Amino acid sequence: MSSPKFRRPPGVAKPKASETPIALTPEEIAAAQSWVLYEDETIIVLNKPPGLSSQGGRIKAHTLDDLLWAFARPNRPRPKLVHRLDRDTSGVILTAKTKLAASMLGKALEAKRFRKSYLAIVAGAPEPKGGMIDSPLRRESIGREAYMRVCAPDHPDAETARSRYRTLAHNGLAALVELSPDTGRMHQLRVHMASIGRPLVGDSRYGGALMLGGIAAPRLMLHAASLSFPHPLGGERKILAPLPADFTAMLKALDLPVPEQPRPATVEQG
Repeated sequence: MSSPKFRRPPGVAKPKASETPIALTPEEIAAAQSWVLYEDETIIVLNKPPGLSSQGGRIKAHTLDDLLWAFARPNRPRPKLVHRLDRDTSGVILTAKTKLAASMLGKALEAKRFRKSYLAIVAGAPEPKGGMIDSPLRRESIGREAYMRVCAPDHPDAETARSRYRTLAHNGLAALVELSPDTGRMHQLRVHMASIGRPLVGDSRYGGALMLGGIAAPRLMLHAASLSFPHPLGGERKILAPLPADFTAMLKALDLPVPEQPRPATVEQG
């Protein structure tokens, strides 16, 4: 099932969500609240649907950042995004409910104390079936679009980028892979998998198949399945997000096994 579309009236400028409260419809509020995986006094963790931008963008529609006004309370700041996911990527995304939590989590992210795991579908099995991709990336702009490209380590714009991958299941047509970024470059997992000849299904930007075995990919087949991070009040949290229906349907159509899903979302404390 596709994600709900939140369109603002034509000609109405997009307000800055961080500054101006946004009046949301009851349907928008209910949708945003239905995505909650975990909440306490300092954080809210959401299962972002595909097709919803995290922030900004040129599409005149509400972003996830806008929709965080669904959680606003009197005399309290609305939650703030700690990190982002690409528009067509689904899964775990973390928000902070207080300035102190936002600061602490932002510093932990910069210190690489977050651990992320994604599930993706690719055409054919990678060879070898698992390993580390250690290939620097550089940003390239073409018109109004930004791309990431693999480049030589000595390129003046090179940024270190490392990704781990592991094949969970495969057949002659496709494979389900687990991806774990060691660094956080834009489009990193997508570009790294394309660099080894296994672009993500549905990823038209980096050469991914839009049709596989006669089956149309509904979108970029990438899901943020788990996120581990230091909690603002101490200890660690690991949040697992169930796969959305379109991802599960694609796996079944390709005759790939559907991983056991957390119901409800699993929260592990450390």
